[in-house]
Amino acid sequence: MASFSNVLYEDQLQCSICLDVFTDPISTPCGHNFCMICLRRFWDTSPHCQCPICKEDFPQRPELRVNTFISELASQFKKSVQVKPSSTTDPLVRRVLCDTCTEEKLGALKSCLHCGVSLCSTHLLFHKTTAKFKNHKLVEPVENLEDYICQKHERPLELFCRNDQTCVCQFCIEGHHKTHNTVPLEEESVVKKHQLGKTQAAVQRMIQTRLKKIEEVKESVKLNKMNTEKEKAESVEVFSALMQCIQRSQSELLKVMEEKQKAAEAQAEEFIKEMEQEITELKRRNIELEQLSHTEDHLHLLQIYPSLCSPPHTQDWTGVTVNFHPNVESLRTQLQESLNEEMEKFPEIKFKNIQQHAVDVTLDPNTANFYLMLSDDGKQVACEHWRHKVPDNPERFNYCACVLGKEGFSSGRFYYEVEVRGKTEWDLGVARKSVNRKGKITLTPKNGYWSILLRNKIEYTAGESPLVPLSLKQAPQKVGVFVDYEEGLVSFYDVETKSHIYSFTGQSFTQTLYPYFSPGPSDKGKNSAPLVIMPTKHFKR
Repeated sequence: MASFSNVLYEDQLQCSICLDVFTDPISTPCGHNFCMICLRRFWDTSPHCQCPICKEDFPQRPELRVNTFISELASQFKKSVQVKPSSTTDPLVRRVLCDTCTEEKLGALKSCLHCGVSLCSTHLLFHKTTAKFKNHKLVEPVENLEDYICQKHERPLELFCRNDQTCVCQFCIEGHHKTHNTVPLEEESVVKKHQLGKTQAAVQRMIQTRLKKIEEVKESVKLNKMNTEKEKAESVEVFSALMQCIQRSQSELLKVMEEKQKAAEAQAEEFIKEMEQEITELKRRNIELEQLSHTEDHLHLLQIYPSLCSPPHTQDWTGVTVNFHPNVESLRTQLQESLNEEMEKFPEIKFKNIQQHAVDVTLDPNTANFYLMLSDDGKQVACEHWRHKVPDNPERFNYCACVLGKEGFSSGRFYYEVEVRGKTEWDLGVARKSVNRKGKITLTPKNGYWSILLRNKIEYTAGESPLVPLSLKQAPQKVGVFVDYEEGLVSFYDVETKSHIYSFTGQSFTQTLYPYFSPGPSDKGKNSAPLVIMPTKHFKR
Protein backbone atom coordinates (compact mmCIF):
# COMPACT_ATOMS: atom_id res chain seq x y z
CA MET A 1 0.00 0.00 0.00
CA ALA A 2 1.38 3.40 -0.89
CA SER A 3 2.31 5.69 1.99
CA PHE A 4 0.36 8.88 2.73
CA SER A 5 3.27 11.01 1.65
CA ASN A 6 3.03 9.48 -1.82
CA VAL A 7 -0.77 9.76 -2.19
CA LEU A 8 -1.57 13.06 -0.46
CA TYR A 9 0.13 16.44 -0.60
CA GLU A 10 0.26 19.01 2.15
CA ASP A 11 -1.86 21.43 0.10
CA GLN A 12 -4.74 18.91 0.11
CA LEU A 13 -4.77 18.81 3.90
CA GLN A 14 -4.00 22.49 4.45
CA CYS A 15 -6.23 25.03 6.14
CA SER A 16 -6.64 28.05 3.85
CA ILE A 17 -6.61 30.37 6.87
CA CYS A 18 -3.49 29.26 8.84
CA LEU A 19 -1.84 27.58 5.82
CA ASP A 20 -0.93 24.62 7.99
CA VAL A 21 -2.07 20.98 8.09
CA PHE A 22 -5.57 20.72 9.62
CA THR A 23 -5.98 20.67 13.38
CA ASP A 24 -9.49 19.61 14.43
CA PRO A 25 -10.81 20.05 10.86
CA ILE A 26 -14.47 21.03 10.34
CA SER A 27 -16.56 21.37 7.17
CA THR A 28 -18.89 24.28 6.36
CA PRO A 29 -22.31 23.71 4.76
CA CYS A 30 -20.78 24.88 1.45
CA GLY A 31 -18.23 22.04 1.64
CA HIS A 32 -15.02 23.89 2.48
CA ASN A 33 -12.71 22.69 5.28
CA PHE A 34 -10.88 24.70 7.95
CA CYS A 35 -9.32 24.28 11.36
CA MET A 36 -12.02 24.74 13.96
CA ILE A 37 -10.12 27.43 15.89
CA CYS A 38 -9.19 29.28 12.67
CA LEU A 39 -12.79 29.49 11.45
CA ARG A 40 -14.10 30.56 14.87
CA ARG A 41 -11.53 33.38 15.04
CA PHE A 42 -12.43 34.44 11.51
CA TRP A 43 -16.16 34.63 12.30
CA ASP A 44 -15.42 36.40 15.62
CA THR A 45 -13.63 39.22 13.77
CA SER A 46 -16.02 39.40 10.77
CA PRO A 47 -19.38 41.23 10.66
CA HIS A 48 -20.88 38.46 8.55
CA CYS A 49 -20.99 34.71 9.06
CA GLN A 50 -19.77 33.61 5.67
CA CYS A 51 -17.37 31.10 4.13
CA PRO A 52 -13.84 32.60 3.93
CA ILE A 53 -13.34 31.03 0.50
CA CYS A 54 -16.61 31.20 -1.48
CA LYS A 55 -18.15 34.03 0.56
CA GLU A 56 -21.46 32.16 1.00
CA ASP A 57 -23.45 33.77 3.82
CA PHE A 58 -24.99 31.71 6.58
CA PRO A 59 -28.07 33.18 8.30
CA GLN A 60 -27.03 31.49 11.50
CA ARG A 61 -23.61 30.39 12.64
CA PRO A 62 -23.45 26.69 11.77
CA GLU A 63 -22.76 24.19 14.51
CA LEU A 64 -19.16 23.06 14.02
CA ARG A 65 -18.19 19.45 14.43
CA VAL A 66 -14.82 17.83 13.77
CA ASN A 67 -14.70 15.91 10.50
CA THR A 68 -13.25 12.66 11.84
CA PHE A 69 -12.27 11.36 8.41
CA ILE A 70 -10.23 14.42 7.47
CA SER A 71 -8.87 14.59 11.03
CA GLU A 72 -7.57 11.03 10.77
CA LEU A 73 -5.99 11.75 7.36
CA ALA A 74 -4.32 14.88 8.70
CA SER A 75 -3.06 13.04 11.78
CA GLN A 76 -1.55 10.23 9.77
CA PHE A 77 -0.07 12.70 7.28
CA LYS A 78 1.62 14.61 10.10
CA LYS A 79 3.11 11.38 11.39
CA SER A 80 4.28 10.27 7.97
CA VAL A 81 6.09 13.52 7.14
CA GLN A 82 6.73 14.60 10.74
CA VAL A 83 4.97 17.93 10.24
CA LYS A 84 5.92 20.46 12.90
CA PRO A 85 3.41 23.01 14.21
CA SER A 86 3.77 26.42 12.65
CA SER A 87 3.74 28.16 16.00
CA THR A 88 7.11 28.11 17.72
CA THR A 89 7.55 26.91 21.29
CA ASP A 90 11.16 27.99 21.50
CA PRO A 91 11.33 30.62 24.27
CA LEU A 92 14.40 32.13 22.63
CA VAL A 93 12.49 32.96 19.41
CA ARG A 94 10.74 36.33 19.61
CA ARG A 95 7.09 36.30 18.51
CA VAL A 96 6.23 38.48 15.47
CA LEU A 97 2.85 40.22 15.76
CA CYS A 98 0.34 40.95 13.04
CA ASP A 99 0.64 44.50 11.63
CA THR A 100 -3.05 44.64 10.60
CA CYS A 101 -4.76 43.74 13.87
CA THR A 102 -6.21 46.90 15.44
CA GLU A 103 -7.13 45.65 18.91
CA GLU A 104 -5.39 42.62 20.40
CA LYS A 105 -2.33 41.84 18.28
CA LEU A 106 -2.29 38.22 17.18
CA GLY A 107 0.82 36.32 16.25
CA ALA A 108 1.81 36.66 12.59
CA LEU A 109 1.68 33.54 10.45
CA LYS A 110 3.45 34.97 7.39
CA SER A 111 5.18 38.13 6.27
CA CYS A 112 4.41 39.60 2.81
CA LEU A 113 7.43 41.10 1.06
CA HIS A 114 5.26 42.99 -1.43
CA CYS A 115 3.02 44.60 1.18
CA GLY A 116 5.80 44.96 3.74
CA VAL A 117 3.60 43.69 6.58
CA SER A 118 3.27 40.61 8.79
CA LEU A 119 -0.14 38.97 8.90
CA CYS A 120 -2.04 36.72 11.27
CA SER A 121 -4.09 33.78 10.01
CA THR A 122 -7.24 35.91 9.62
CA HIS A 123 -5.65 38.79 7.72
CA LEU A 124 -3.61 36.39 5.64
CA LEU A 125 -6.74 34.85 4.19
CA PHE A 126 -7.09 37.61 1.58
CA HIS A 127 -3.63 36.74 0.22
CA LYS A 128 -4.94 33.22 -0.40
CA THR A 129 -8.34 34.11 -1.80
CA THR A 130 -7.89 37.44 -3.62
CA ALA A 131 -6.38 37.17 -7.09
CA LYS A 132 -4.21 40.30 -6.94
CA PHE A 133 -2.55 39.11 -3.71
CA LYS A 134 -1.92 35.52 -4.74
CA ASN A 135 1.34 36.41 -6.52
CA HIS A 136 2.76 38.19 -3.49
CA LYS A 137 5.86 36.58 -1.97
CA LEU A 138 5.12 35.20 1.49
CA VAL A 139 7.87 34.20 3.93
CA GLU A 140 8.04 33.01 7.51
CA PRO A 141 7.19 35.92 9.85
CA VAL A 142 10.16 38.23 10.39
CA GLU A 143 10.56 41.47 12.32
CA ASN A 144 13.06 43.21 10.07
CA LEU A 145 11.04 43.18 6.89
CA GLU A 146 13.00 46.14 5.51
CA ASP A 147 16.01 43.83 5.18
CA TYR A 148 14.02 41.69 2.74
CA ILE A 149 12.85 44.60 0.57
CA CYS A 150 14.90 46.70 -1.84
CA GLN A 151 15.18 50.12 -0.24
CA LYS A 152 15.52 51.78 -3.65
CA HIS A 153 12.62 50.16 -5.53
CA GLU A 154 10.56 48.85 -2.59
CA ARG A 155 10.36 45.44 -4.19
CA PRO A 156 11.20 42.03 -2.70
CA LEU A 157 14.84 41.02 -2.87
CA GLU A 158 14.43 37.89 -4.99
CA LEU A 159 17.71 37.79 -6.93
CA PHE A 160 21.41 37.64 -6.11
CA CYS A 161 24.10 39.53 -8.03
CA ARG A 162 27.24 37.41 -8.13
CA ASN A 163 29.34 40.31 -9.44
CA ASP A 164 28.60 42.54 -6.46
CA GLN A 165 27.75 39.72 -4.04
CA THR A 166 24.51 41.39 -2.97
CA CYS A 167 20.75 40.72 -3.05
CA VAL A 168 18.71 42.69 -5.62
CA CYS A 169 15.11 43.04 -6.85
CA GLN A 170 13.65 42.67 -10.35
CA PHE A 171 14.00 46.40 -11.02
CA CYS A 172 17.66 46.42 -9.99
CA ILE A 173 18.62 44.10 -12.87
CA GLU A 174 17.15 46.61 -15.32
CA GLY A 175 19.55 49.30 -14.12
CA HIS A 176 23.03 49.04 -12.56
CA HIS A 177 22.99 45.23 -12.48
CA LYS A 178 21.73 44.81 -16.05
CA THR A 179 24.93 43.19 -17.36
CA HIS A 180 25.73 41.37 -14.14
CA ASN A 181 25.39 37.69 -13.45
CA THR A 182 22.20 37.43 -11.38
CA VAL A 183 20.47 34.27 -10.21
CA PRO A 184 17.44 33.51 -8.00
CA LEU A 185 18.10 33.62 -4.29
CA GLU A 186 17.22 29.95 -4.00
CA GLU A 187 19.89 28.98 -6.55
CA GLU A 188 22.61 31.06 -4.88
CA SER A 189 21.48 29.75 -1.51
CA VAL A 190 22.25 26.21 -2.69
CA VAL A 191 25.78 27.32 -3.68
CA LYS A 192 26.31 29.14 -0.41
CA LYS A 193 24.98 26.18 1.57
CA HIS A 194 27.49 23.98 -0.25
CA GLN A 195 30.26 26.39 0.70
CA LEU A 196 28.93 26.55 4.23
CA GLY A 197 29.05 22.77 4.26
CA LYS A 198 32.75 22.90 3.47
CA THR A 199 33.29 25.54 6.14
CA GLN A 200 31.30 23.48 8.60
CA ALA A 201 33.39 20.42 7.76
CA ALA A 202 36.54 22.46 8.33
CA VAL A 203 35.16 23.73 11.64
CA GLN A 204 34.26 20.19 12.65
CA ARG A 205 37.78 19.05 11.79
CA MET A 206 39.14 21.90 13.91
CA ILE A 207 36.86 20.81 16.73
CA GLN A 208 38.03 17.21 16.42
CA THR A 209 41.66 18.35 16.29
CA ARG A 210 41.22 20.33 19.47
CA LEU A 211 39.30 17.54 21.16
CA LYS A 212 42.15 15.22 20.23
CA LYS A 213 44.66 17.76 21.54
CA ILE A 214 42.68 18.04 24.78
CA GLU A 215 42.88 14.27 25.17
CA GLU A 216 46.61 14.41 24.44
CA VAL A 217 47.07 17.15 27.04
CA LYS A 218 45.01 15.20 29.57
CA GLU A 219 47.03 12.07 28.82
CA SER A 220 50.23 14.10 29.11
CA VAL A 221 49.11 15.50 32.46
CA LYS A 222 48.21 11.99 33.60
CA LEU A 223 51.57 10.63 32.47
CA ASN A 224 53.44 13.55 34.04
CA LYS A 225 51.55 12.99 37.28
CA MET A 226 52.50 9.31 37.25
CA ASN A 227 56.14 10.18 36.53
CA THR A 228 56.11 12.85 39.24
CA GLU A 229 54.66 10.41 41.77
CA LYS A 230 57.28 7.86 40.79
CA GLU A 231 60.05 10.45 41.02
CA LYS A 232 58.75 11.61 44.40
CA ALA A 233 58.73 8.03 45.68
CA GLU A 234 62.28 7.45 44.43
CA SER A 235 63.45 10.76 45.91
CA VAL A 236 61.84 9.94 49.26
CA GLU A 237 63.58 6.57 49.13
CA VAL A 238 66.94 8.23 48.49
CA PHE A 239 66.43 10.83 51.20
CA SER A 240 65.33 8.12 53.62
CA ALA A 241 68.50 6.20 52.83
CA LEU A 242 70.51 9.39 53.37
CA MET A 243 68.82 10.03 56.70
CA GLN A 244 69.37 6.43 57.81
CA CYS A 245 72.99 6.65 56.72
CA ILE A 246 73.48 9.90 58.64
CA GLN A 247 71.69 8.60 61.74
CA ARG A 248 73.65 5.34 61.64
CA SER A 249 76.96 7.15 61.24
CA GLN A 250 76.04 9.64 63.94
CA SER A 251 75.19 6.80 66.32
CA GLU A 252 78.44 5.00 65.54
CA LEU A 253 80.43 8.22 65.92
CA LEU A 254 78.87 9.05 69.29
CA LYS A 255 79.40 5.49 70.48
CA VAL A 256 83.10 5.58 69.57
CA MET A 257 83.51 8.99 71.18
CA GLU A 258 81.87 7.74 74.38
CA GLU A 259 84.09 4.64 74.41
CA LYS A 260 87.17 6.80 73.87
CA GLN A 261 86.06 9.08 76.70
CA LYS A 262 85.56 6.14 79.06
CA ALA A 263 88.96 4.73 78.14
CA ALA A 264 90.58 8.14 78.73
CA GLU A 265 88.86 8.45 82.09
CA ALA A 266 89.99 4.94 83.10
CA GLN A 267 93.55 5.75 82.06
CA ALA A 268 93.44 9.00 84.02
CA GLU A 269 92.18 7.16 87.11
CA GLU A 270 95.07 4.68 86.78
CA PHE A 271 97.58 7.52 86.46
CA ILE A 272 96.14 9.27 89.51
CA LYS A 273 96.24 6.06 91.55
CA GLU A 274 99.89 5.45 90.70
CA MET A 275 100.87 9.08 91.42
CA GLU A 276 98.99 9.01 94.75
CA GLN A 277 100.96 5.87 95.72
CA GLU A 278 104.22 7.61 94.79
CA ILE A 279 103.15 10.69 96.77
CA THR A 280 102.54 8.45 99.85
CA GLU A 281 106.01 6.90 99.48
CA LEU A 282 107.64 10.31 99.00
CA LYS A 283 105.89 11.68 102.09
CA ARG A 284 107.20 8.72 104.15
CA ARG A 285 110.74 9.36 102.84
CA ASN A 286 110.38 13.07 103.60
CA ILE A 287 109.53 12.27 107.23
CA GLU A 288 112.54 9.95 107.52
CA LEU A 289 114.84 12.61 106.11
CA GLU A 290 113.38 15.22 108.44
CA GLN A 291 113.98 13.00 111.46
CA LEU A 292 117.47 12.09 110.38
CA SER A 293 118.42 15.70 109.83
CA HIS A 294 117.81 16.36 113.58
CA THR A 295 119.48 13.25 115.00
CA GLU A 296 122.57 13.45 117.37
CA ASP A 297 123.51 9.86 116.68
CA HIS A 298 126.31 10.44 114.23
CA LEU A 299 127.07 6.75 113.80
CA HIS A 300 123.46 5.94 112.86
CA LEU A 301 123.40 8.87 110.42
CA LEU A 302 126.50 7.65 108.62
CA GLN A 303 125.29 4.05 108.55
CA ILE A 304 121.81 4.87 107.06
CA TYR A 305 122.88 7.72 104.81
CA PRO A 306 123.68 5.57 101.74
CA SER A 307 120.06 4.31 101.58
CA LEU A 308 118.52 7.74 102.04
CA CYS A 309 120.83 10.01 100.08
CA SER A 310 118.86 9.68 96.83
CA PRO A 311 115.03 10.09 96.22
CA PRO A 312 112.98 6.89 96.02
CA HIS A 313 112.47 5.35 92.56
CA THR A 314 109.46 6.93 90.85
CA GLN A 315 108.02 7.19 87.25
CA ASP A 316 108.79 10.20 85.09
CA TRP A 317 105.34 11.78 84.55
CA THR A 318 106.56 14.73 82.45
CA GLY A 319 105.55 13.31 79.05
CA VAL A 320 102.48 11.46 80.22
CA THR A 321 99.14 12.87 78.88
CA VAL A 322 95.57 11.68 78.70
CA ASN A 323 93.98 11.86 75.15
CA PHE A 324 90.50 13.41 75.47
CA HIS A 325 90.14 14.02 71.67
CA PRO A 326 89.35 10.63 70.06
CA ASN A 327 90.41 10.23 66.39
CA VAL A 328 87.16 9.80 64.41
CA GLU A 329 88.52 10.84 61.02
CA SER A 330 88.08 7.34 59.63
CA LEU A 331 84.41 7.36 60.65
CA ARG A 332 83.90 10.74 59.03
CA THR A 333 85.53 9.47 55.84
CA GLN A 334 83.25 6.44 55.91
CA LEU A 335 80.22 8.72 56.44
CA GLN A 336 81.26 10.88 53.47
CA GLU A 337 81.65 7.82 51.26
CA SER A 338 78.18 6.57 52.25
CA LEU A 339 76.65 9.96 51.55
CA ASN A 340 78.39 10.18 48.17
CA GLU A 341 77.08 6.74 47.29
CA GLU A 342 73.52 7.78 48.08
CA MET A 343 73.89 11.11 46.28
CA GLU A 344 74.99 9.34 43.12
CA LYS A 345 71.48 7.92 42.87
CA PHE A 346 70.00 11.34 42.07
CA PRO A 347 71.50 11.59 38.54
CA GLU A 348 70.32 8.03 37.96
CA ILE A 349 66.77 9.00 38.88
CA LYS A 350 66.97 12.03 36.56
CA PHE A 351 68.25 9.84 33.73
CA LYS A 352 65.40 7.36 34.23
CA ASN A 353 62.91 10.22 33.98
CA ILE A 354 64.53 11.35 30.73
CA GLN A 355 64.20 7.83 29.33
CA GLN A 356 60.46 8.01 29.94
CA HIS A 357 60.29 10.30 26.88
CA ALA A 358 61.76 7.68 24.56
CA VAL A 359 60.41 7.64 20.99
CA ASP A 360 60.73 5.16 18.16
CA VAL A 361 63.14 6.56 15.56
CA THR A 362 63.54 5.19 12.02
CA LEU A 363 66.00 6.38 9.39
CA ASP A 364 64.60 8.19 6.33
CA PRO A 365 66.12 6.69 3.12
CA ASN A 366 65.06 9.77 1.12
CA THR A 367 67.58 11.87 3.08
CA ALA A 368 70.48 9.37 3.12
CA ASN A 369 73.71 10.26 1.33
CA PHE A 370 74.58 8.18 -1.79
CA TYR A 371 77.29 6.24 0.09
CA LEU A 372 75.19 5.26 3.09
CA MET A 373 73.68 1.81 3.53
CA LEU A 374 70.54 1.57 5.66
CA SER A 375 69.23 -1.67 7.16
CA ASP A 376 65.85 -2.96 6.05
CA ASP A 377 64.26 -1.99 9.37
CA GLY A 378 65.73 1.53 9.19
CA LYS A 379 67.56 1.13 12.49
CA GLN A 380 71.20 0.91 11.29
CA VAL A 381 73.39 3.01 9.00
CA ALA A 382 76.96 2.53 7.78
CA CYS A 383 79.13 4.16 5.12
CA GLU A 384 80.28 2.07 2.14
CA HIS A 385 82.96 2.53 -0.55
CA TRP A 386 80.58 2.68 -3.53
CA ARG A 387 77.87 5.10 -4.54
CA HIS A 388 74.29 3.83 -4.60
CA LYS A 389 72.04 4.62 -7.55
CA VAL A 390 69.36 6.75 -5.92
CA PRO A 391 67.80 10.01 -7.14
CA ASP A 392 69.31 13.30 -5.98
CA ASN A 393 66.03 14.58 -4.57
CA PRO A 394 65.88 17.86 -2.59
CA GLU A 395 65.77 16.04 0.75
CA ARG A 396 68.97 14.05 0.20
CA PHE A 397 72.43 15.00 1.55
CA ASN A 398 74.61 14.91 -1.59
CA TYR A 399 78.04 15.60 -0.08
CA CYS A 400 78.23 14.71 3.64
CA ALA A 401 77.56 11.17 4.84
CA CYS A 402 74.41 12.14 6.74
CA VAL A 403 70.85 10.90 7.19
CA LEU A 404 67.81 12.14 9.13
CA GLY A 405 65.09 10.28 10.98
CA LYS A 406 61.63 9.91 9.43
CA GLU A 407 59.89 11.22 12.52
CA GLY A 408 59.89 14.97 13.16
CA PHE A 409 59.01 16.72 16.42
CA SER A 410 57.68 20.25 16.85
CA SER A 411 56.69 20.21 20.52
CA GLY A 412 57.19 18.41 23.82
CA ARG A 413 60.11 16.19 24.79
CA PHE A 414 61.69 13.21 23.05
CA TYR A 415 64.65 10.91 23.62
CA TYR A 416 66.45 8.22 21.66
CA GLU A 417 69.61 6.09 22.07
CA VAL A 418 72.26 5.11 19.54
CA GLU A 419 74.95 2.45 19.87
CA VAL A 420 78.35 3.80 18.71
CA ARG A 421 80.43 0.80 19.74
CA GLY A 422 83.54 0.09 17.64
CA LYS A 423 83.52 3.41 15.77
CA THR A 424 86.30 5.98 15.34
CA GLU A 425 84.12 8.75 13.90
CA TRP A 426 80.45 9.74 14.13
CA ASP A 427 78.02 12.66 14.54
CA LEU A 428 74.76 12.54 16.51
CA GLY A 429 72.06 15.07 17.38
CA VAL A 430 69.08 16.82 15.84
CA ALA A 431 68.58 19.11 12.84
CA ARG A 432 65.81 21.49 11.88
CA LYS A 433 63.72 20.77 8.79
CA SER A 434 65.12 23.59 6.63
CA VAL A 435 68.84 22.71 6.94
CA ASN A 436 70.98 22.91 3.81
CA ARG A 437 71.52 19.38 2.51
CA LYS A 438 73.65 20.13 -0.52
CA GLY A 439 77.42 20.56 -0.43
CA LYS A 440 79.52 20.89 2.71
CA ILE A 441 77.72 21.56 5.98
CA THR A 442 78.89 23.05 9.26
CA LEU A 443 77.40 21.53 12.38
CA THR A 444 76.41 24.56 14.45
CA PRO A 445 73.11 25.75 15.96
CA LYS A 446 73.23 28.77 13.65
CA ASN A 447 73.07 26.38 10.67
CA GLY A 448 70.29 24.32 12.28
CA TYR A 449 72.36 21.47 13.81
CA TRP A 450 72.71 20.56 17.49
CA SER A 451 75.20 17.69 17.69
CA ILE A 452 78.27 16.16 19.29
CA LEU A 453 81.11 14.67 17.22
CA LEU A 454 83.81 12.02 17.51
CA ARG A 455 87.02 12.28 15.47
CA ASN A 456 90.19 10.20 15.51
CA LYS A 457 88.64 7.71 17.95
CA ILE A 458 89.28 9.86 21.06
CA GLU A 459 88.50 13.48 20.14
CA TYR A 460 85.01 14.40 21.35
CA THR A 461 83.59 17.87 20.61
CA ALA A 462 80.30 19.73 20.75
CA GLY A 463 79.13 21.31 17.49
CA GLU A 464 79.37 24.93 18.62
CA SER A 465 81.14 27.80 16.88
CA PRO A 466 84.00 27.33 17.63
CA LEU A 467 83.96 23.61 18.53
CA VAL A 468 83.90 22.87 22.27
CA PRO A 469 86.29 20.06 23.34
CA LEU A 470 84.67 17.47 25.62
CA SER A 471 86.64 15.73 28.35
CA LEU A 472 85.12 12.29 28.96
CA LYS A 473 86.34 9.79 31.56
CA GLN A 474 85.66 6.93 29.16
CA ALA A 475 84.47 6.45 25.61
CA PRO A 476 80.68 6.04 25.52
CA GLN A 477 79.36 2.90 23.85
CA LYS A 478 75.78 4.16 23.72
CA VAL A 479 74.76 7.80 23.45
CA GLY A 480 71.35 9.13 24.54
CA VAL A 481 69.93 12.26 22.88
CA PHE A 482 67.25 14.23 24.78
CA VAL A 483 65.31 17.26 23.48
CA ASP A 484 62.93 19.57 25.35
CA TYR A 485 61.42 21.63 22.51
CA GLU A 486 59.73 24.32 24.61
CA GLU A 487 62.71 24.60 26.98
CA GLY A 488 65.14 24.98 24.06
CA LEU A 489 67.32 22.16 25.39
CA VAL A 490 69.34 19.44 23.62
CA SER A 491 71.31 17.13 25.95
CA PHE A 492 73.60 14.13 25.37
CA TYR A 493 74.26 11.29 27.82
CA ASP A 494 76.55 8.30 28.22
CA VAL A 495 73.86 5.63 28.59
CA GLU A 496 75.97 2.98 30.34
CA THR A 497 77.34 5.32 33.02
CA LYS A 498 74.16 7.43 33.07
CA SER A 499 76.38 10.51 33.01
CA HIS A 500 75.85 13.84 31.28
CA ILE A 501 78.06 14.63 28.27
CA TYR A 502 76.95 18.05 27.00
CA SER A 503 73.90 20.31 26.65
CA PHE A 504 72.84 23.05 24.27
CA THR A 505 70.70 25.40 26.40
CA GLY A 506 68.63 28.52 25.78
CA GLN A 507 67.86 27.59 22.17
CA SER A 508 64.78 28.87 20.32
CA PHE A 509 63.13 26.22 18.17
CA THR A 510 60.59 27.35 15.57
CA GLN A 511 60.73 24.46 13.08
CA THR A 512 60.27 20.72 13.19
CA LEU A 513 63.36 18.90 14.52
CA TYR A 514 64.58 15.58 13.11
CA PRO A 515 67.08 13.11 14.61
CA TYR A 516 70.43 13.51 12.81
CA PHE A 517 73.05 10.78 12.17
CA SER A 518 76.40 10.51 10.44
CA PRO A 519 78.40 7.24 10.72
CA GLY A 520 81.46 8.92 9.20
CA PRO A 521 83.59 7.48 6.35
CA SER A 522 84.61 3.81 6.46
CA ASP A 523 88.33 4.74 6.71
CA LYS A 524 89.51 1.49 5.05
CA GLY A 525 87.34 -0.57 7.36
CA LYS A 526 88.51 1.02 10.62
CA ASN A 527 85.16 2.80 10.97
CA SER A 528 82.91 0.28 9.21
CA ALA A 529 80.75 -0.48 12.25
CA PRO A 530 77.19 0.91 11.87
CA LEU A 531 75.35 3.36 14.05
CA VAL A 532 72.51 1.38 15.63
CA ILE A 533 69.30 3.00 16.89
CA MET A 534 68.22 1.14 20.02
CA PRO A 535 64.59 -0.06 20.24
CA THR A 536 62.69 1.71 23.00
CA LYS A 537 61.82 -1.59 24.71
CA HIS A 538 65.50 -2.04 25.58
CA PHE A 539 65.64 0.95 27.89
CA LYS A 540 62.16 2.44 28.44
CA ARG A 541 60.50 1.12 31.57
